[in-house]
Amino acid sequence: MSFNMSITTNLKHILNTIPDHVTLVAVSKTKPIEDLLEAYNAGQRHFGENKIQEMTSKAEQLPKDIKWHMIGHVQTNKVKYMAPFVSLVHGVDSYKLLKEINKQAKKHQRVIDCLIQIKIAKEDSKFGMSFEDTKTLVKSDKFSELKHIKIKGLMGMATFTDDSDVLNTEFSYLQNCFNDLKEELADLDTLSMGMSGDYEIAINHGSNMIRVGSNIFGARQYN
Repeated sequence: MSFNMSITTNLKHILNTIPDHVTLVAVSKTKPIEDLLEAYNAGQRHFGENKIQEMTSKAEQLPKDIKWHMIGHVQTNKVKYMAPFVSLVHGVDSYKLLKEINKQAKKHQRVIDCLIQIKIAKEDSKFGMSFEDTKTLVKSDKFSELKHIKIKGLMGMATFTDDSDVLNTEFSYLQNCFNDLKEELADLDTLSMGMSGDYEIAINHGSNMIRVGSNIFGARQYN
């Protein structure tokens, strides 16, 4: 796809190539408000950010019907800033974080939807819990006491590679984890995996939520 196209054109191209049941999260980190507004005006409502302060600032400036997805690694001391408005937290990788989200959600009298991040890549830079630890957690008494969070599903980030065999193996593993966990948590409905370079493979393995940034907005702009 040519990134000389407009954001609107890029967005429509992706939406035309994915199944209707797949939710597209537009990864807008580092992008200016104007870019998000163009995507919003083209009909996009799900936006993903990886820094809580940036997401909070954008949420204050943009329409209130946007659903904000926190897709980056979350520090517990920052949870309070997103608790009033965040729609879905993708990267829950510890009980400690889940407990803090529950605490802050309670203060705002809401239930915050979360995805447990499973480590599927071999790269040390990728966060996530093991599936064994996840199953132990959701069966525990301490988990059952968290009334202000709801586990909606699983999230995973594959190895950054063009090797389709590696991607197929990692996405297949997460799909199996998701199906297995549904035996413990029957109302799981979200499997978030797949980004700009690999979302088509992820969808083939059951992903119903993809996180796409550069294919919509072009290359990221870092200071």
